[in-house]
Amino acid sequence: MTPPRAYRDAGQAFPVYITVVGGLLLLALAYFAVGQAAATRSEAQTAADAAALAAALETRDRLADQWVDKILEPETWQDIFEGKVFVPDACWRAVELAARNDASVECEPDGRLGYTVSAETNDTVGDTIVPGTEDQKATESATAVIEARCSPKPPAEGAEDDALPSLTCKGGEDWDLEPDDLANLPKPEDLFDVHLADS
Repeated sequence: MTPPRAYRDAGQAFPVYITVVGGLLLLALAYFAVGQAAATRSEAQTAADAAALAAALETRDRLADQWVDKILEPETWQDIFEGKVFVPDACWRAVELAARNDASVECEPDGRLGYTVSAETNDTVGDTIVPGTEDQKATESATAVIEARCSPKPPAEGAEDDALPSLTCKGGEDWDLEPDDLANLPKPEDLFDVHLADS
């Protein structure tokens, strides 16, 4: 006796159903693998950005310290603002911060006022359906730069001999400095901008 047509159709549809479900499962696993790789790349980029900024911020602080030390020698200010003075390499700060972000870095000064960092994650992408990802790490790079926000403006004509220049800074902020009242000096962030360079 021949089974009803509805049963025959159901029997033929089952292999198609299994194939579709299997394909969807494979696609889901592929998307998961792509997501894992993207997350690992994101971790590497975060580590690179943070490490480059850390090195640049350390240098910014050292430049600001030098400016405070030379506050009564205004002829040195411009060289400090342009990074034409010796400041110890701050790549150690990049390495230190990268370690906290579970990454390793290569760091080098980028010109007088910047650092370029290449960061590699310590963790791999992990096991996925894509062969070879179990040992694959992510590597990303970033460059942070330091820019002076202020420039010295010579004292007004007729000012006392020991008068200091004023500082004209971005954003319209001016600092009038008195040699006998140096309690309220600009902070490092007032003197210098630190930011990531555009890729």
